[in-house]
Amino acid sequence: MSDILVEKSDGIAIVTLNRPKQRNAVTYAMWCELAERFRAFDTDADIRAILLTGAGADFSAGADISEFDAVRGGAEESARYEVAVDAAGDAIYEVSKPTIAVLRGYCLGGAAHLAMSCDFRIAEESAVFGIPAARLSIVYGVSATKKLFSLVGVTEAKRILYSAKRFTADEALGNGFIDELADDATAAALDRANAMAANAPLTIRGAKFILNGCARGNLDQTEADRLIDEASSSHDYAEGRKAFGEKRPPRFRGR
Repeated sequence: MSDILVEKSDGIAIVTLNRPKQRNAVTYAMWCELAERFRAFDTDADIRAILLTGAGADFSAGADISEFDAVRGGAEESARYEVAVDAAGDAIYEVSKPTIAVLRGYCLGGAAHLAMSCDFRIAEESAVFGIPAARLSIVYGVSATKKLFSLVGVTEAKRILYSAKRFTADEALGNGFIDELADDATAAALDRANAMAANAPLTIRGAKFILNGCARGNLDQTEADRLIDEASSSHDYAEGRKAFGEKRPPRFRGR
C-alpha cells in the first residue's frame, strides 16, 4: 500500500498521508512524492480543488524522525532534506487549484508546514498543533516560518517556535492558524471544495497567483497581467456572460 493515496471524484482530488500506525509521519520519500503529485495537479484539467488529509486519527505527527540518522545526519544531509520539505510545501502553495487541509489529531512540525501551505485549514476539536523544532535543535525552515508569520503574526509565531508547546484547535482558530472548526472536517472541506470547483478556474488561478505574490512580497506583475488577459479572452468569460444572460449556472472549462 502506498504511503500517499490519491482519490479523484467529480473534480476533487483527496490526497491522504497513509501511515496511520506511524501517525502519518512523513518520510523523505514522501516529501519528494508530495512535490511531484501537486505539480502534476497543476496541469490536470479535471481537478478543480484538492484536499490534503491523513489516514486514521491524525493528520500527521510531522517528519519521520526515526530516519533522521540516515537521511538528516549532518549539515549536508539536513540541507538536502530541507530542499525536499520546501519543495513539497511550495508545490502545495503554488498549485493553481484551491487546496484545503483537513485536520484531526496530530498536526506537528513538518506537518504544520504542509497544512500552512494549503489555502485553507479546517480542523476538528481533536486536532493538536505544535512545532517542536526547539526540542530537537532544528531551525524551522524559512519557507515554513514565513507561512507561520503570515497566518499568526510575529509575536504569536515567536511564541509557537520559542516554546515548542502544543496548542488546541480552539487556540488555533483564535490565533489564525486555522480558519474553520467543524464537527466533520472532511464534510466541511468537501462542501467548500465543491462550491469553489463550480466557479471559473481561470479566476481562481489568477486570484491565487496575485494573492500569493502579495503575501510573499514578490508579485510578478507581468505574469499577473498575462493571467488577467488570458481570462478576459477565454471561453469561460464568454460562457459566464452568456449564462448570466440566460439566468443559468455557467459551465466552465478552464480555458
